[in-house]
Amino acid sequence: MDLEFNKNDDSMRLLISQMEQRLQKIHLGGGKNRIDKLHEQGKMTARERIDFLLDKDSPRFEMGAFAGYEMYAEHGGCPGGGVVIVIGYVSGKQCIVVANDATVKAGAWFPITGKKNLRAQEIAMENRLPIIYLVDSAGVYLPLQDEIFPDKEHFGRIFRNNAMMSSMGILQIAAVMGSCVAGGAYLPIMSDEAMIVDKTGSIFLAGSYLVKAAIGENIDNETLGGATTHCEISGVTDYKCADDKDCLTRIRNIMDKVGDYDKAGFNRTAPALPKKDPKEIYGILPDSRDKQYDMHEIIERLVDVGKHEEYKELYGQSIICTYARIDGWAVGIVANQRKIVKGKKPGGSNEMQFGGVIYSDSADKAARFIMNCNQKKIPLVFIQDATGFMVGSRSEQGGIIKDGAKLVNAMSNSVVPKFTIVVGNSYGAANYAMCGKAYDPRLIVGWPTAKIAVMGGAQAAKVLVQIEVASLKSAGEVITPEKESELFNRIKDRYDVQTTPYYAASRLWIDAIIDPLETRKVISMGIEMADHAPITKAYNVGVLQT
Repeated sequence: MDLEFNKNDDSMRLLISQMEQRLQKIHLGGGKNRIDKLHEQGKMTARERIDFLLDKDSPRFEMGAFAGYEMYAEHGGCPGGGVVIVIGYVSGKQCIVVANDATVKAGAWFPITGKKNLRAQEIAMENRLPIIYLVDSAGVYLPLQDEIFPDKEHFGRIFRNNAMMSSMGILQIAAVMGSCVAGGAYLPIMSDEAMIVDKTGSIFLAGSYLVKAAIGENIDNETLGGATTHCEISGVTDYKCADDKDCLTRIRNIMDKVGDYDKAGFNRTAPALPKKDPKEIYGILPDSRDKQYDMHEIIERLVDVGKHEEYKELYGQSIICTYARIDGWAVGIVANQRKIVKGKKPGGSNEMQFGGVIYSDSADKAARFIMNCNQKKIPLVFIQDATGFMVGSRSEQGGIIKDGAKLVNAMSNSVVPKFTIVVGNSYGAANYAMCGKAYDPRLIVGWPTAKIAVMGGAQAAKVLVQIEVASLKSAGEVITPEKESELFNRIKDRYDVQTTPYYAASRLWIDAIIDPLETRKVISMGIEMADHAPITKAYNVGVLQT
């Protein structure tokens, strides 16, 4: 056991080290030379601005750091999606900060930039969280304009959300700290308050070159849309700031005077640390996604004092449903059990239940537990490590589809906030039933061990190879075992790449990849964030039959 524990521990630490190395590179944005160029202009980088703005030594959660990872290679890449987004605290108030990274293509918007910005606004709207924009962007990245400009979830949706948030009473503050051009010029002006940095900030619908081409007027950018123009002549901006630090200090001063918010009223007591060392998670979680482990051991290292009250403990054991506290917050945990257990069946027989598979009784239990949490106004935490629902004639005849639908219905209609942690496999319908991205978790994160796909690489390759071999044989081609093996490995390798947490995070299927030791902080900050938004909708499961 100790040998296996140490092997798992080494594997997890290696994965975390690889993650941190990749993050260090992403944090450089467009590279050191471009950072130096910003400093020569008297400007701070996006990350330096956020560090100055947020309260010192306060917790923070960066969303979407891996957005765009290994994408857009033909365009030179787009580290972090060209924008840095952090949930943190300004003058003691929790808020979300969106800062364009001008070292990445002058802060231009790639398709993933738009998706990441919309996710930030979604978080702000769902949780009624103040949002601060630190604007420094050249606008839409023109070579990819057809993928970012016209559609419903593209660039224009940003301004629609600005207007919606304004009507909802969600505070928006914008600081123009660099370029703010074309359609992007509307973002700060649709915010509640806007400020601009003298000499480096500029706002205009068209820059000097386009003005010359369009109407023949000769004018420089500073006169056209600089701080003096917009603070003294047009009145477009509210504050003229001497430099970046002056601008960020003004935001802190404004946030310092913001009143308290109406709370949802989620239950919280004094926070307490887990009784068992959370670092032991490294050794408990197997180094292979095919191996078994007891999810109770993970839960006991995530919850306060290791205490939890398990619902229907001896029934439907392939899903654990339990009440607990995380950093003082009351939570209902729905977690896939990876340990093989024997479940009691009608008639008194025992049936072996495979770890990581959702059975009918487990789905039924989880649906009822979710309904109870909604009744008690307890936030839900889903811990995913499942390969899917049980298949086969016995499961189909037992109504697995009906029970699975019951779970999906109960989870989908939940009015309490949901948070999802992908610790291992997140395959097929299990991704859906356990609150994958499509089901609006307030935050969804993955550990470095996460894998997200319709099915595992080996299983998918076997299916696809069968189809391809049948097709080739029907065309008269002779398929040798060597040829079939080559096909299998090629398909599996491609599929395995698409199941990694980095592939998921680059496309914002998850909000972040985190060290398991960050899990408690992310959940706690998430529930505090959700507490900004009182629940106004009654819980109704529609056609769900209990």
